[in-house]
Amino acid sequence: MASAFSIPLVFLCSFLFIVSSCIAKTTPRPILQVTKDAKTLQYVTQVYQRTPLVPIKLSLDLGGEFMWVNCERGYASSSYKNPTCGSPPCQLLNTTSCITGCLGSPSVDCANNTCGSTASNPFGSISTGGPIVGDVFAIQSTNGKSILPLIKLPSFYFVCGSNVLDVGLANGVTGLAGLGRTGMSLPAQLSSYLKYDRKFALCLSSSNGAVFFGDGPYMLGPNVDASTSLQYTPLIVNTITGGGFFGDASPEYFIGVKSIKINEKRVTGFNESLFSFNAEGEGGTIISTTRPYTVLETTIYRAVISAFVKAMPKNVERVANVAPFGACFSSKNIISTRLGPAVPSIELVLESKNVWRIYGANSMVQVNKDVLCLGFVEARTDFSPTIKVVIGGYQIENNLLQFDLVKSRLGFSSSLLGRSTTCANFNFK
Repeated sequence: MASAFSIPLVFLCSFLFIVSSCIAKTTPRPILQVTKDAKTLQYVTQVYQRTPLVPIKLSLDLGGEFMWVNCERGYASSSYKNPTCGSPPCQLLNTTSCITGCLGSPSVDCANNTCGSTASNPFGSISTGGPIVGDVFAIQSTNGKSILPLIKLPSFYFVCGSNVLDVGLANGVTGLAGLGRTGMSLPAQLSSYLKYDRKFALCLSSSNGAVFFGDGPYMLGPNVDASTSLQYTPLIVNTITGGGFFGDASPEYFIGVKSIKINEKRVTGFNESLFSFNAEGEGGTIISTTRPYTVLETTIYRAVISAFVKAMPKNVERVANVAPFGACFSSKNIISTRLGPAVPSIELVLESKNVWRIYGANSMVQVNKDVLCLGFVEARTDFSPTIKVVIGGYQIENNLLQFDLVKSRLGFSSSLLGRSTTCANFNFK
Protein backbone atom coordinates (compact mmCIF):
# COMPACT_ATOMS: atom_id res chain seq x y z
CA MET A 1 0.00 0.00 0.00
CA ALA A 2 1.28 3.48 -0.85
CA SER A 3 2.24 5.66 2.08
CA ALA A 4 0.23 8.70 3.03
CA PHE A 5 2.92 10.86 1.48
CA SER A 6 3.16 9.10 -1.92
CA ILE A 7 0.38 10.93 -3.76
CA PRO A 8 1.29 14.41 -2.51
CA LEU A 9 4.94 13.74 -3.42
CA VAL A 10 3.96 12.75 -6.95
CA PHE A 11 1.90 15.90 -7.31
CA LEU A 12 4.74 17.97 -5.83
CA CYS A 13 7.26 16.51 -8.29
CA SER A 14 4.87 17.09 -11.18
CA PHE A 15 4.30 20.65 -10.02
CA LEU A 16 8.04 21.30 -9.72
CA PHE A 17 8.62 19.81 -13.18
CA ILE A 18 5.94 22.04 -14.69
CA VAL A 19 7.30 25.12 -12.92
CA SER A 20 10.91 24.36 -13.92
CA SER A 21 9.83 23.77 -17.52
CA CYS A 22 7.98 27.08 -17.58
CA ILE A 23 10.97 28.87 -16.08
CA ALA A 24 13.27 27.31 -18.68
CA LYS A 25 10.99 28.46 -21.47
CA THR A 26 10.50 31.97 -20.13
CA THR A 27 14.12 32.85 -19.29
CA PRO A 28 14.79 36.22 -20.94
CA ARG A 29 16.22 35.90 -24.40
CA PRO A 30 17.36 38.62 -26.83
CA ILE A 31 14.95 39.80 -29.52
CA LEU A 32 15.17 42.22 -32.43
CA GLN A 33 12.19 44.17 -33.67
CA VAL A 34 12.32 44.36 -37.47
CA THR A 35 10.59 46.77 -39.84
CA LYS A 36 10.59 46.61 -43.63
CA ASP A 37 11.79 49.73 -45.40
CA ALA A 38 9.29 50.45 -48.18
CA LYS A 39 11.80 52.12 -50.50
CA THR A 40 14.75 49.70 -50.34
CA LEU A 41 12.83 46.55 -49.22
CA GLN A 42 15.50 46.06 -46.54
CA TYR A 43 14.64 44.57 -43.14
CA VAL A 44 15.80 47.12 -40.57
CA THR A 45 16.36 46.68 -36.84
CA GLN A 46 17.81 48.63 -33.94
CA VAL A 47 20.30 47.81 -31.19
CA TYR A 48 22.11 49.98 -28.64
CA GLN A 49 25.85 50.45 -28.43
CA ARG A 50 28.64 52.45 -26.73
CA THR A 51 28.93 54.43 -23.49
CA PRO A 52 26.67 56.25 -23.14
CA LEU A 53 24.28 54.00 -25.06
CA VAL A 54 23.00 55.26 -28.40
CA PRO A 55 20.52 53.56 -30.77
CA ILE A 56 22.04 52.08 -33.94
CA LYS A 57 19.95 51.16 -36.98
CA LEU A 58 21.12 48.10 -38.92
CA SER A 59 19.85 46.15 -41.92
CA LEU A 60 19.55 42.39 -41.48
CA ASP A 61 21.96 40.16 -43.37
CA LEU A 62 21.06 36.54 -42.67
CA GLY A 63 24.30 35.27 -44.21
CA GLY A 64 26.47 38.10 -42.84
CA GLU A 65 29.64 37.13 -41.01
CA PHE A 66 29.31 39.73 -38.25
CA MET A 67 27.88 43.09 -37.28
CA TRP A 68 29.56 46.09 -38.85
CA VAL A 69 28.96 49.74 -38.06
CA ASN A 70 30.09 52.88 -39.88
CA CYS A 71 32.60 54.34 -37.40
CA GLU A 72 33.08 57.47 -39.49
CA ARG A 73 29.63 58.71 -38.52
CA GLY A 74 30.67 60.34 -35.27
CA TYR A 75 31.50 57.21 -33.28
CA ALA A 76 32.02 58.36 -29.67
CA SER A 77 32.31 56.03 -26.69
CA SER A 78 34.31 55.78 -23.47
CA SER A 79 34.22 51.97 -23.43
CA TYR A 80 35.45 50.72 -26.81
CA LYS A 81 38.42 48.34 -27.03
CA ASN A 82 40.65 47.37 -29.95
CA PRO A 83 41.61 43.69 -29.48
CA THR A 84 45.29 42.96 -30.10
CA CYS A 85 46.33 40.76 -32.98
CA GLY A 86 46.05 37.06 -32.22
CA SER A 87 43.73 37.59 -29.23
CA PRO A 88 40.57 35.46 -28.78
CA PRO A 89 38.23 38.08 -30.33
CA CYS A 90 40.40 38.05 -33.46
CA GLN A 91 40.27 34.27 -33.52
CA LEU A 92 36.47 34.39 -33.77
CA LEU A 93 36.98 35.00 -37.49
CA ASN A 94 40.16 32.95 -37.75
CA THR A 95 41.77 36.10 -39.13
CA THR A 96 45.50 36.71 -39.28
CA SER A 97 45.06 40.27 -40.56
CA CYS A 98 46.95 42.70 -38.32
CA ILE A 99 46.70 46.47 -38.71
CA THR A 100 50.03 48.25 -38.32
CA GLY A 101 49.70 51.27 -40.63
CA CYS A 102 47.66 53.70 -38.52
CA LEU A 103 49.51 57.04 -38.62
CA GLY A 104 46.88 59.26 -36.98
CA SER A 105 45.83 59.72 -33.39
CA PRO A 106 44.54 56.52 -31.76
CA SER A 107 40.79 56.15 -32.20
CA VAL A 108 38.12 53.49 -32.63
CA ASP A 109 39.03 53.04 -36.31
CA CYS A 110 42.75 53.82 -36.08
CA ALA A 111 44.77 51.57 -33.80
CA ASN A 112 47.93 49.58 -34.45
CA ASN A 113 48.44 45.94 -33.47
CA THR A 114 44.73 45.25 -33.78
CA CYS A 115 43.11 42.71 -36.09
CA GLY A 116 40.84 43.59 -38.96
CA SER A 117 38.43 42.09 -41.44
CA THR A 118 36.47 43.00 -44.55
CA ALA A 119 33.03 44.54 -44.11
CA SER A 120 30.67 44.03 -47.05
CA ASN A 121 27.47 45.75 -48.12
CA PRO A 122 25.49 43.46 -50.46
CA PHE A 123 22.97 46.24 -51.15
CA GLY A 124 25.67 48.40 -52.69
CA SER A 125 27.90 45.52 -53.84
CA ILE A 126 30.88 47.06 -52.08
CA SER A 127 33.44 45.96 -49.48
CA THR A 128 36.20 47.59 -47.48
CA GLY A 129 38.58 46.65 -44.69
CA GLY A 130 38.26 47.80 -41.11
CA PRO A 131 39.40 47.00 -37.56
CA ILE A 132 37.58 44.70 -35.16
CA VAL A 133 36.29 46.61 -32.12
CA GLY A 134 34.57 45.63 -28.88
CA ASP A 135 32.11 47.88 -27.06
CA VAL A 136 29.11 47.88 -24.73
CA PHE A 137 26.03 46.46 -26.47
CA ALA A 138 22.37 46.31 -25.45
CA ILE A 139 19.41 44.54 -27.02
CA GLN A 140 15.73 44.08 -26.19
CA SER A 141 14.74 40.88 -24.39
CA THR A 142 11.63 38.71 -24.24
CA ASN A 143 10.14 35.64 -22.58
CA GLY A 144 8.66 34.70 -25.94
CA LYS A 145 5.39 36.46 -25.18
CA SER A 146 6.18 40.08 -24.35
CA ILE A 147 9.02 42.55 -24.09
CA LEU A 148 11.32 42.59 -21.04
CA PRO A 149 14.11 45.03 -20.06
CA LEU A 150 17.23 45.51 -22.17
CA ILE A 151 20.02 42.95 -21.92
CA LYS A 152 23.38 44.71 -21.66
CA LEU A 153 26.68 43.07 -22.63
CA PRO A 154 30.02 44.58 -21.55
CA SER A 155 31.86 43.91 -24.81
CA PHE A 156 30.31 42.91 -28.13
CA TYR A 157 32.64 42.66 -31.12
CA PHE A 158 31.99 44.17 -34.54
CA VAL A 159 33.89 45.54 -37.52
CA CYS A 160 34.36 49.28 -38.06
CA GLY A 161 33.10 50.29 -41.48
CA SER A 162 33.43 53.61 -43.28
CA ASN A 163 31.34 56.05 -45.31
CA VAL A 164 32.10 54.20 -48.52
CA LEU A 165 29.86 51.35 -47.31
CA ASP A 166 26.76 53.53 -47.03
CA VAL A 167 25.79 53.03 -50.69
CA GLY A 168 22.29 51.59 -51.03
CA LEU A 169 21.48 51.38 -47.32
CA ALA A 170 18.03 52.36 -46.07
CA ASN A 171 17.62 55.82 -44.61
CA GLY A 172 19.18 56.08 -41.14
CA VAL A 173 20.92 52.69 -41.36
CA THR A 174 24.61 52.76 -40.38
CA GLY A 175 25.58 49.11 -40.74
CA LEU A 176 24.52 45.49 -41.01
CA ALA A 177 23.48 42.90 -38.44
CA GLY A 178 25.13 39.67 -39.57
CA LEU A 179 23.35 36.47 -38.51
CA GLY A 180 25.56 34.01 -40.39
CA ARG A 181 27.42 30.84 -39.43
CA THR A 182 30.55 32.39 -37.92
CA GLY A 183 31.94 32.81 -34.44
CA MET A 184 31.42 36.58 -34.54
CA SER A 185 27.82 36.80 -35.78
CA LEU A 186 25.02 38.11 -33.55
CA PRO A 187 23.62 34.62 -32.79
CA ALA A 188 27.09 33.28 -31.94
CA GLN A 189 28.14 36.10 -29.61
CA LEU A 190 24.75 36.38 -27.88
CA SER A 191 24.50 32.64 -27.20
CA SER A 192 28.09 32.57 -25.93
CA TYR A 193 27.54 35.48 -23.52
CA LEU A 194 24.11 34.39 -22.31
CA LYS A 195 24.72 30.62 -22.22
CA TYR A 196 21.84 29.27 -24.27
CA ASP A 197 21.87 26.88 -27.23
CA ARG A 198 22.83 28.57 -30.47
CA LYS A 199 19.46 28.88 -32.09
CA PHE A 200 17.42 31.77 -33.48
CA ALA A 201 14.16 32.27 -35.34
CA LEU A 202 13.33 34.71 -38.11
CA CYS A 203 9.76 35.97 -38.51
CA LEU A 204 9.46 38.81 -41.04
CA SER A 205 6.55 40.59 -42.66
CA SER A 206 5.84 43.47 -45.03
CA SER A 207 5.56 45.78 -42.00
CA ASN A 208 6.91 44.53 -38.64
CA GLY A 209 8.58 41.32 -37.57
CA ALA A 210 11.09 39.83 -35.15
CA VAL A 211 14.28 37.86 -34.73
CA PHE A 212 14.02 35.64 -31.63
CA PHE A 213 17.31 34.40 -30.16
CA GLY A 214 17.13 31.10 -28.31
CA ASP A 215 14.28 28.61 -28.14
CA GLY A 216 10.53 29.25 -28.16
CA PRO A 217 7.83 29.94 -27.38
CA TYR A 218 7.41 32.48 -30.18
CA MET A 219 3.98 33.84 -29.34
CA LEU A 220 2.02 35.74 -31.97
CA GLY A 221 -1.45 37.16 -31.54
CA PRO A 222 -4.04 35.85 -31.05
CA ASN A 223 -2.27 33.41 -28.67
CA VAL A 224 -0.45 31.37 -31.36
CA ASP A 225 2.91 29.76 -30.54
CA ALA A 226 4.41 29.68 -34.03
CA SER A 227 7.08 27.18 -32.95
CA THR A 228 4.49 24.40 -32.68
CA SER A 229 4.00 24.23 -36.46
CA LEU A 230 7.60 23.65 -37.49
CA GLN A 231 8.80 20.98 -39.89
CA TYR A 232 12.53 20.37 -40.22
CA THR A 233 15.20 19.86 -42.84
CA PRO A 234 19.01 19.71 -42.47
CA LEU A 235 21.17 22.81 -42.77
CA ILE A 236 24.04 22.05 -45.12
CA VAL A 237 27.51 23.46 -44.56
CA ASN A 238 29.37 24.49 -47.72
CA THR A 239 33.01 23.91 -46.85
CA ILE A 240 34.18 24.04 -50.47
CA THR A 241 33.65 27.64 -51.55
CA GLY A 242 34.05 28.99 -48.01
CA GLY A 243 33.24 32.42 -46.71
CA GLY A 244 36.30 34.18 -48.05
CA PHE A 245 38.12 34.15 -44.69
CA PHE A 246 41.12 31.86 -44.99
CA GLY A 247 39.20 28.74 -45.95
CA ASP A 248 36.33 29.04 -43.47
CA ALA A 249 33.02 27.40 -44.33
CA SER A 250 30.44 29.64 -45.96
CA PRO A 251 28.47 31.77 -43.48
CA GLU A 252 25.33 31.33 -45.61
CA TYR A 253 22.50 28.99 -44.61
CA PHE A 254 22.13 26.28 -47.26
CA ILE A 255 19.25 23.81 -47.43
CA GLY A 256 18.82 20.78 -49.65
CA VAL A 257 16.14 21.28 -52.28
CA LYS A 258 15.55 18.07 -54.24
CA SER A 259 12.85 19.24 -56.65
CA ILE A 260 10.27 21.94 -57.30
CA LYS A 261 6.60 21.24 -57.84
CA ILE A 262 3.76 23.47 -58.96
CA ASN A 263 0.30 22.32 -57.91
CA GLU A 264 1.94 19.03 -56.89
CA LYS A 265 3.35 18.48 -60.41
CA ARG A 266 7.14 18.23 -60.69
CA VAL A 267 8.81 20.99 -62.70
CA THR A 268 11.07 19.60 -65.44
CA GLY A 269 13.23 21.09 -68.16
CA PHE A 270 16.38 21.79 -66.14
CA ASN A 271 19.15 19.80 -64.49
CA GLU A 272 18.20 19.10 -60.86
CA SER A 273 21.86 18.51 -60.03
CA LEU A 274 22.08 22.33 -59.82
CA PHE A 275 20.44 21.99 -56.40
CA SER A 276 23.54 20.16 -55.11
CA PHE A 277 27.18 21.23 -54.78
CA ASN A 278 29.61 20.07 -57.43
CA ALA A 279 33.32 19.48 -56.83
CA GLU A 280 34.00 23.23 -56.98
CA GLY A 281 31.27 24.03 -54.46
CA GLU A 282 28.92 25.48 -57.07
CA GLY A 283 25.18 24.91 -56.70
CA GLY A 284 22.85 24.75 -53.76
CA THR A 285 20.08 26.83 -52.22
CA ILE A 286 20.45 29.58 -49.62
CA ILE A 287 17.97 31.74 -47.71
CA SER A 288 18.58 35.48 -47.85
CA THR A 289 17.28 38.69 -46.28
CA THR A 290 19.29 40.89 -48.65
CA ARG A 291 17.57 39.69 -51.83
CA PRO A 292 13.98 41.01 -51.92
CA TYR A 293 12.72 38.17 -54.16
CA THR A 294 13.76 34.60 -54.87
CA VAL A 295 16.54 34.42 -57.48
CA LEU A 296 16.78 31.39 -59.78
CA GLU A 297 19.52 30.31 -62.17
CA THR A 298 18.36 30.88 -65.76
CA THR A 299 17.37 27.32 -66.70
CA ILE A 300 15.53 26.79 -63.39
CA TYR A 301 13.83 30.17 -63.74
CA ARG A 302 12.57 29.51 -67.25
CA ALA A 303 11.25 26.08 -66.30
CA VAL A 304 9.42 27.47 -63.24
CA ILE A 305 7.91 30.36 -65.22
CA SER A 306 6.71 28.01 -67.96
CA ALA A 307 5.17 25.54 -65.51
CA PHE A 308 3.51 28.27 -63.45
CA VAL A 309 1.96 29.96 -66.49
CA LYS A 310 0.67 26.60 -67.70
CA ALA A 311 -0.88 25.85 -64.30
CA MET A 312 -2.74 29.16 -64.03
CA PRO A 313 -6.52 28.95 -64.56
CA LYS A 314 -7.50 29.54 -68.20
CA ASN A 315 -9.66 32.52 -67.30
CA VAL A 316 -6.68 34.43 -65.91
CA GLU A 317 -5.15 36.68 -68.55
CA ARG A 318 -1.39 36.98 -68.86
CA VAL A 319 -0.33 40.60 -69.38
CA ALA A 320 2.87 42.48 -70.22
CA ASN A 321 5.72 41.82 -67.82
CA VAL A 322 6.66 44.43 -65.22
CA ALA A 323 10.38 44.45 -64.43
CA PRO A 324 12.03 42.63 -62.79
CA PHE A 325 9.38 39.91 -63.05
CA GLY A 326 8.89 37.50 -65.95
CA ALA A 327 5.26 36.42 -65.54
CA CYS A 328 2.46 38.91 -64.85
CA PHE A 329 -1.31 38.48 -64.85
CA SER A 330 -4.50 40.49 -64.72
CA SER A 331 -5.91 40.32 -61.22
CA LYS A 332 -9.48 40.51 -62.55
CA ASN A 333 -10.25 36.77 -62.23
CA ILE A 334 -7.92 35.95 -59.34
CA ILE A 335 -9.84 35.65 -56.10
CA SER A 336 -8.38 36.46 -52.67
CA THR A 337 -8.13 33.83 -49.94
CA ARG A 338 -6.69 33.67 -46.44
CA LEU A 339 -3.44 32.47 -48.02
CA GLY A 340 -3.35 35.28 -50.57
CA PRO A 341 -4.28 35.26 -54.27
CA ALA A 342 -5.72 31.92 -55.42
CA VAL A 343 -2.92 30.83 -57.75
CA PRO A 344 -0.99 27.58 -58.20
CA SER A 345 1.05 26.65 -55.11
CA ILE A 346 4.81 26.22 -55.42
CA GLU A 347 6.33 23.35 -53.43
CA LEU A 348 9.99 23.02 -52.54
CA VAL A 349 10.61 19.33 -51.88
CA LEU A 350 13.44 19.25 -49.35
CA GLU A 351 16.15 16.77 -48.40
CA SER A 352 14.12 15.72 -45.36
CA LYS A 353 11.22 14.90 -47.74
CA ASN A 354 9.20 17.61 -46.00
CA VAL A 355 7.67 20.21 -48.30
CA TRP A 356 7.91 23.99 -48.00
CA ARG A 357 4.74 25.30 -49.63
CA ILE A 358 4.65 28.79 -51.10
CA TYR A 359 1.12 30.12 -51.49
CA GLY A 360 -0.16 33.21 -53.29
CA ALA A 361 0.64 35.61 -50.44
CA ASN A 362 4.34 34.75 -50.88
CA SER A 363 4.44 34.14 -54.61
CA MET A 364 2.42 37.00 -56.12
CA VAL A 365 3.48 40.66 -56.00
CA GLN A 366 0.83 43.36 -56.52
CA VAL A 367 2.64 45.75 -58.89
CA ASN A 368 -0.46 47.90 -59.44
CA LYS A 369 -4.18 47.64 -58.73
CA ASP A 370 -4.83 45.48 -61.81
CA VAL A 371 -1.68 43.36 -62.13
CA LEU A 372 -0.08 40.58 -60.09
CA CYS A 373 3.37 39.21 -60.96
CA LEU A 374 5.13 36.02 -59.92
CA GLY A 375 7.72 37.27 -57.42
CA PHE A 376 10.68 35.25 -58.69
CA VAL A 377 13.53 36.78 -60.69
CA GLU A 378 16.20 35.47 -63.02
CA ALA A 379 19.84 35.50 -61.93
CA ARG A 380 21.73 38.36 -63.56
CA THR A 381 25.39 39.22 -63.96
CA ASP A 382 25.62 40.69 -60.43
CA PHE A 383 24.45 37.41 -58.93
CA SER A 384 26.93 34.94 -57.46
CA PRO A 385 27.60 32.28 -60.12
CA THR A 386 28.23 29.65 -57.45
CA ILE A 387 24.73 29.65 -55.89
CA LYS A 388 21.83 28.56 -58.07
CA VAL A 389 18.81 29.36 -55.86
CA VAL A 390 18.38 32.19 -53.35
CA ILE A 391 15.09 32.17 -51.41
CA GLY A 392 14.43 35.88 -50.97
CA GLY A 393 12.72 38.05 -48.39
CA TYR A 394 9.27 38.17 -49.98
CA GLN A 395 9.02 34.38 -50.00
CA ILE A 396 9.85 34.03 -46.30
CA GLU A 397 7.52 36.75 -44.98
CA ASN A 398 4.97 35.42 -42.47
CA ASN A 399 6.87 32.14 -42.34
CA LEU A 400 8.67 31.27 -39.10
CA LEU A 401 12.19 30.01 -39.81
CA GLN A 402 14.18 28.56 -36.92
CA PHE A 403 17.92 28.13 -37.45
CA ASP A 404 19.15 25.48 -35.03
CA LEU A 405 22.95 25.42 -35.12
CA VAL A 406 23.19 22.73 -32.44
CA LYS A 407 21.26 20.18 -34.47
CA SER A 408 22.20 21.82 -37.78
CA ARG A 409 18.64 21.99 -39.02
CA LEU A 410 16.11 24.50 -40.29
CA GLY A 411 12.62 24.55 -38.84
CA PHE A 412 10.05 26.08 -41.16
CA SER A 413 6.34 26.68 -40.72
CA SER A 414 5.15 27.51 -44.25
CA SER A 415 2.66 30.40 -44.22
CA LEU A 416 1.38 31.44 -40.78
CA LEU A 417 -1.63 32.98 -42.51
CA GLY A 418 -3.10 29.50 -42.39
CA ARG A 419 -3.08 29.81 -38.59
CA SER A 420 -4.80 33.20 -38.74
CA THR A 421 -1.72 35.10 -37.62
CA THR A 422 1.25 36.98 -39.08
CA CYS A 423 4.80 37.82 -38.07
CA ALA A 424 3.62 41.37 -37.37
CA ASN A 425 1.56 40.09 -34.44
CA PHE A 426 4.24 39.90 -31.75
CA ASN A 427 3.53 42.21 -28.84
CA PHE A 428 6.38 44.74 -28.77
CA LYS A 429 4.51 47.09 -26.44
